[in-house]
This record gives sequence, C-alpha cells and structure tokens, in this order.
Amino acid sequence: MAWFGRKRHSRIGTLIGAGTHIRGDLVFEGGLHLDGVVEGQVVGGDAPDSILMVSERGRILGDVKVTNLILDGTVLGDVHASGRVELAPRARVTGTLYYRYLEMAMGAEVNGRLVHQDEIGDELEDEADGEDGDDRPEQGAADGHT
Repeated sequence: MAWFGRKRHSRIGTLIGAGTHIRGDLVFEGGLHLDGVVEGQVVGGDAPDSILMVSERGRILGDVKVTNLILDGTVLGDVHASGRVELAPRARVTGTLYYRYLEMAMGAEVNGRLVHQDEIGDELEDEADGEDGDDRPEQGAADGHT
C-alpha cells in the first residue's frame, strides 16, 4: 500500500516480536513495530513523524493513542490518531477510530465508528455552547406562532 506519498517517518527504534506478550500500558517515542500482543494502552510520542506499525500477527487489546498508524493486525479498543492511519487488507479495529487522514484497503474492517478529527472539534464546540447541532427553527417559529 502507498503511504500517502511516501512521507518520511521516524525510524523504527523498537520491535516487539511475535513471541512477546506484554500485559500493561506501553509508551514509546519515535517508531514501534509490533508483531506480538499488548494487553493495555499503547501510547506514542507527539512528534509528527512518530509511527506505530502493527503487522498481521500483531494484536492490541486496549486503546491506542498515536500520531501515525499503519495497521495490518488487530486492535480491540479505540484508536486515536492525530495524523495518518493506513488500514492494510488484514486490519481489524473493534472500537471507534478517530483519525485526521485515512487510507483503507479492501478487506480492512472497522467494527465501530469512524470519526474524523475535525468532527471531534465540532462536537466539543457544540457541547460547550449547549447546542445539539440541530439548526432547524423551533416549532411554530417559521409561521410566526410561538
């Protein structure tokens, strides 16, 4: 799959192999390649070139908060990606996927909601203003009756 014009990302500084099973939260900086299993949150650094790569053998049982994500494995939890998300053919997400840019291959699955990052900001502004997003006039206001 093309990675959005081959943008350069952090070098992969950490590799979690297929025989590794981690229980607990995992925090990383730069790049992480996951072939194993993580039971807990996976949180990446805020650098714009930070990336999490999950292979077809990789599984995350918990929420993911990263800048960029290439997923060909499984995530059972919500995914928050402030940058780009690439879902390869064997990618499986069970939960809500929050993204800014999304590329999804045929065969990839998201069993939950897809929420564009701009939508998150709009929802928060509406809640702060006490609005429900419904711009229709109140009943009777259009015909002069109140």
